[in-house]
Amino acid sequence: MLIVNADDWGRDRETTDRTVDCLIRGSVTSVSGMVFMQDSERSAALAREHAVDVGLHLNLTSPFSAPGCSAKLVNQQHRIAEFLSRNAFARAVFHPGLVSSFDYVVKAQFDEFQCLYGELDRVDGHHHMHLCANVLFAGLLPHGIIARRNLTFHSHEKNLANRLYRRVIDNMLARSHHVTDYLFTLPPLEPADRLNTVFLLARNSVVELETHPIKPDEHAFLASGEILDRARDGLIVSNFRSLQKRFKAGE
Repeated sequence: MLIVNADDWGRDRETTDRTVDCLIRGSVTSVSGMVFMQDSERSAALAREHAVDVGLHLNLTSPFSAPGCSAKLVNQQHRIAEFLSRNAFARAVFHPGLVSSFDYVVKAQFDEFQCLYGELDRVDGHHHMHLCANVLFAGLLPHGIIARRNLTFHSHEKNLANRLYRRVIDNMLARSHHVTDYLFTLPPLEPADRLNTVFLLARNSVVELETHPIKPDEHAFLASGEILDRARDGLIVSNFRSLQKRFKAGE
């Protein structure tokens, strides 16, 4: 199964509209929605209108842009973002002084998602920060939901220490959450053999393809219909809603 997921749903009007275009074409099958953002409420209404499969795109790094967002929530998230943006290793460090801030900001987004969309059964993170130490080691992700794993890299793409760290985190995640077998980003689009490998893996495994339709090159590829051509060749292209049914059925 190949799941083509668009991140940043609801971040702003243009991002949502680009994603809607891909959803209508059938080249995007699921989305990850941001709450407390400029277009969060409109995008939720569109999701209901078009029966879009939506999970939470947990946001710990980009400022909340929704009008009327509480000052406390904005300030607490700013403290978190300031810490996580210090360097590339910050996400791997557990900050005891921010435990209450993480708990408050994460739970506020869970509650808002449920108000906009209903039951929360899937979560990933903006800039993959749902896997930062303060979220993962504090057990802030609800048990039993689908959670996005780390990106999949081959040995020539990342060093051994990096790949071992990702494997440890993925193993921890899989103990209490459902995960896909692989996660890749849509780019780079060249060489073509790279995506051919992704599509080949999806014939025997569950693969999530992370996309950002707001980016012109990704939108152009998704609009081209190549993924739909692959589906016509026998590749199963589906959404997380279908995967969740398989997990519940014990497959």
